[in-house]
Amino acid sequence: MKNAIYSALLLATHFSFPCAAGETDWPWIYGPNHNHTSPQKGLLRSWPAEGPKVLWTVPMGAGFGGPAVSGGSVYLLDRDESVGDKLRVLDLATGKELWSFAYNAPGRFMFAGSRTTPTVDGGFVYTVGPLGDLYAIRTDTRKLAWRKNIWKDFGGDEELPRWAITQNPVIYGDLLIVAPQTSQAGVVAYDKRTGELKWRSAALSGLAGYVTPSLAKIGGEDQFIMIMASVGRGRNARDGSVNGIDPRTGKVLWTYKGWQCPIPVPPAVDAGQGRLLISGAYGAGSVMLQVAKRGDGSFAVTELFRNLDFGSHTQPPILHEGHFYSHYTINERSDGLVAMTMDGKVKWKTDQTPPFVRGGSILAEGLMIATDGNTKLYLIEPNPVSFKPLASATILAPGDNWAPLALVDGKLLVRGQKELKVLQVAR
Repeated sequence: MKNAIYSALLLATHFSFPCAAGETDWPWIYGPNHNHTSPQKGLLRSWPAEGPKVLWTVPMGAGFGGPAVSGGSVYLLDRDESVGDKLRVLDLATGKELWSFAYNAPGRFMFAGSRTTPTVDGGFVYTVGPLGDLYAIRTDTRKLAWRKNIWKDFGGDEELPRWAITQNPVIYGDLLIVAPQTSQAGVVAYDKRTGELKWRSAALSGLAGYVTPSLAKIGGEDQFIMIMASVGRGRNARDGSVNGIDPRTGKVLWTYKGWQCPIPVPPAVDAGQGRLLISGAYGAGSVMLQVAKRGDGSFAVTELFRNLDFGSHTQPPILHEGHFYSHYTINERSDGLVAMTMDGKVKWKTDQTPPFVRGGSILAEGLMIATDGNTKLYLIEPNPVSFKPLASATILAPGDNWAPLALVDGKLLVRGQKELKVLQVAR
């Protein structure tokens, strides 16, 4: 079904990674801390009718992967299905293409285009294409450092997941983390400089989905949280799982089998104090888990609440001052933008006035900047009482414009289905 496809976007959480990112960079999906949050100051609190000033626009192929920004350069994965993938590197100030790196990976999928956001770290840029091609490219020489195929290397079937491989590379110290989700490995870690395989987790219960591993603090220690797809949906769903993984060894520390989503996309949100918000579409809604370490070193997982009236399709919810905000227009329902408390009570939803359909969002200076997943951009005061838009404008041509956003140096980067557009949203 049309709305299922972009189960291909994935997404992130609310935590701090043990690696460095420049204060003004947006070096990977969902920003420096993978939590949709920008340190940007001086946001414009009102816009002219036509919207924020457009600084530049660059044509792009169809796609759903967002931009990363590091050291004044914009990195975005583009794709021509008859040829393959192309990393495009643009100047943040002007939009001029500085260089590119392409490789052959022809193949067609339902709803064309790239699915993932590049990751920039320590002189390398990492990308994962829809056929599972993981490339590490040096940013100084602009040449290949190493490459893998995270599907084929771990015994993936000849047939790829329906909407292809969707993994946003995650940096953890000296490791690069991705999830093959095959019969030989659930999640794997490479040496980020050499590509040497450092560990692989056991296979995980469930089918391959479209979730990128996310990091959470459990009992003061880091764990990667990985969500797997169920077999079937509704009452007949089975075998899906949420898993906690030791980032040092790949050991599976705990598994929760009460979450059944046939096409999981958003990663878990770290809600603090060992709590994890898991959300999805296809009737799954959301569940809050409490994970606690026992005296013997094992882990107990408790379901705190479940709510079918709050969920997400392609982007994880934003957590702000004890409330979650999520685009919840999915195949089964059109709730628009929805607000929910930390204990699972829905406070409000926009329905179709206005509609919000799987768009990108960023939190900065206590305000949300969000696309509606189609043509419009909104500036919103995230308020638990009611929906409070401060400004809005039509900025994109109609389409499934669901890519994650980036915000650097007052510039908002928005990818549509035909272009990358950069807007001045701060003084």
